[in-house]
Amino acid sequence: MKYIGLVGYSDKKFNTTIAKALIQIAFQIIENTNEYKNETLCLVSGLTNLGIPKLGYEIATQKGWQTMGIACEKAKDYELFKVNETIIKGENWGDESETFLNKIDALIRVGGGQQSIKETQLAKNKGLTVLEYDLPLSKD
Repeated sequence: MKYIGLVGYSDKKFNTTIAKALIQIAFQIIENTNEYKNETLCLVSGLTNLGIPKLGYEIATQKGWQTMGIACEKAKDYELFKVNETIIKGENWGDESETFLNKIDALIRVGGGQQSIKETQLAKNKGLTVLEYDLPLSKD
């Protein structure tokens, strides 16, 4: 199994149509890359049923991918997506980053704040495949 990480906005307002399109493009690129072509794929994200993680989980589920959530204890204060596997690591946001990065084979970033950008840089430093897409925040 190959684990594909997804990071991005959780609680900010953004254009969901554009975000879905970017996630679908990224998933298609991953599925068509030789390294991942004949593999079972698992989307790994932040467990919450919000923002980019929610959209990613929904699309991955439609594609028949497995799903995994890696988050800290604070995620339990939010609605969670029903994933195949859950890993809770640490108390505060960011405590789960090392576990997340050690689990994934590739990373997709769609928008996102400080933590997403930091995790993307760490993924690059590890030599992982990284697909990055900027996504402007909505004004309203």
